[in-house]
Amino acid sequence: MTLRLHDSKARALLDFTPLVPGEVGIYVCGPTVQSSPHIGHLRSALAYDLLRRWLSFSGYKVTFVRNVTDIDDKILLNADGTDEEWWALAYRVELEFTAAYNAIGVLPPTYEPRATASIPEMQAIITRLIEAGHAYAADDGTGDVYFDTASWADYGELTHQRLDDMEPATDSDSRGKRDVRDFALWKGHKPGEPLTAAWESPWGPGRPGWHIECSAMSTKYLGTRFDIHGGGLDLRFPHHENELAQSRAAGDEFARYWLHNGLVAVTGGQKMSKSLGNSVFASELIAAARPVVLRYYLGTAHYRSTLEYHEGALAEAEAAVSRIEGFLERAQRRLTGTRFANAVSQVVPEEFRAAMDDDLAVPQAVAVIHETVRRGNAALDDEDFAEAAALLGQVTAMTEVLGMNPLAPEWAAGSGDDAESRALAALVEGLVADRQTARAARDFTTADRIRDELAQAGISIEDTPSGAHWSLDG
Repeated sequence: MTLRLHDSKARALLDFTPLVPGEVGIYVCGPTVQSSPHIGHLRSALAYDLLRRWLSFSGYKVTFVRNVTDIDDKILLNADGTDEEWWALAYRVELEFTAAYNAIGVLPPTYEPRATASIPEMQAIITRLIEAGHAYAADDGTGDVYFDTASWADYGELTHQRLDDMEPATDSDSRGKRDVRDFALWKGHKPGEPLTAAWESPWGPGRPGWHIECSAMSTKYLGTRFDIHGGGLDLRFPHHENELAQSRAAGDEFARYWLHNGLVAVTGGQKMSKSLGNSVFASELIAAARPVVLRYYLGTAHYRSTLEYHEGALAEAEAAVSRIEGFLERAQRRLTGTRFANAVSQVVPEEFRAAMDDDLAVPQAVAVIHETVRRGNAALDDEDFAEAAALLGQVTAMTEVLGMNPLAPEWAAGSGDDAESRALAALVEGLVADRQTARAARDFTTADRIRDELAQAGISIEDTPSGAHWSLDG
C-alpha cells in the first residue's frame, strides 16, 4: 500500500511521492521560545516524530528540520522589565523545550536552526520580493517592510480564503501599511526596544517579521522545493498562508505537501490556550506519569484529531501501556529456557502497516498492537510457545516503530524507581515469598488467602516453572 497523507492545501488524501526517490525533506514549525512548553507543543512535536519514524521504517532517508523562533515580539515583551536579557530568556526556554521533547522520546531533528542565525537569508528573500513588486518599504521612515497581499493573486490558496474576507493582519501595527491585511516582513527598530534585537538592513536597523523566518530557514536547509511542511492547525492562518505567499512570490516552489496536526482541548472541548489560563504545562505532565505513558497518551490519537485532556487520561494510558508491558515481560519470561527464546523475529503485521500508510492512522495501528497482545497472552495460557514467540516479535516490532516499547532502554531511567514503586515492590514481593513458603508447607489455605488479597488489590500472580511472578492488572 502506498503511503497517503492528508494535504491541507488540497483538502484531500494524496498518495505521497517524494521529490527524490528514497529521500524525504520535512520542515516543521518549531516553538517560539517566549515561555515554557505545554501539552500542545508536545503533541505537535510527537505527531511529526511519528511521521518521521514511519518514513524511516519504510526505507526513506529523512532530513527533518524543526526551527526555533528565538526573536519575536512576545520574547521581547516577556523579557521586558526583568533582569534577564531577551536572548537569555529565549535560550533558557529553548532548553526547556529540548528537555521536554527528549523526555517523551522525540528524536532530535537533523537540523534545528534558530531564526537569529538566518537573518541574511531573510533579507535576501525580502529584497527579491521588493524587486518583484510584491513588497514595499513603508514611506514613513519607520524602516518597516510589508508584503503587498493585493499584488499576489494566489494569496489565500492554502486556506481557501478570499482576500476581501480576511481580517486585518495583527503581526504588527498598521503604521505605513497600504492595506491592513499586509503583513510585516521587516520591523524597523522602535524606541525603547533593546539594541541587541536590531540588525542592520537596507531599510534600516530592525528585526524580521515572524512569517519570513520560516520561509528562509526551510529553503536554506531543504532547498526552494521540498516535500513536506508541517505544524499545528492554529498555524494554517496566517502563518503558513503567509509563508506560502511570500515564498511563491519570491520565486520558490516551496512545500509540496502541507500537514497540520490537531490541537488540544481541556475537558468539555474548550481549546487550551495560555490566554484562557487553562494550559497544562509539559513539566506537570512529565511529573504526573511515566514518560512512555505520556508518549502513548499524546501519540495514540490520530494526529489530525483534537486531543482532549481530562482527569484520568493519564491513568487510562498507564493501564494500556501496562497491558503491553505485562505481555512483553511475561512472554520473555515464559520463553526463557525454551527453544523458542532465540527464535523471536521482529515483524510488523500487514494490518499495522496498512493503518500507518493510511494517513498515519495510529489509533488503528495501536488497536492491532492490543489485539496481538490479547492473542499472545492466550497463546501463553495454552503454552503454545511457537505462537507466543511470533506474537512477541510482532508486538516488539510495532512498539519499536512507534517509539513506545515500554521495555526499550530509553524508558528504563525513572521507570518504577520512585519511592512509591519501591515500597510497593517490597511489600508485594514479601507476600509472594510468604505464599511460596505456605505452598511448600502445603498450607494451601494461607497460600490462597494471600493470592486473593493480592487480587483484590489489583495484583495478579502467575505460577511458572521458574517461580511465581506478580504484575499489576491492566
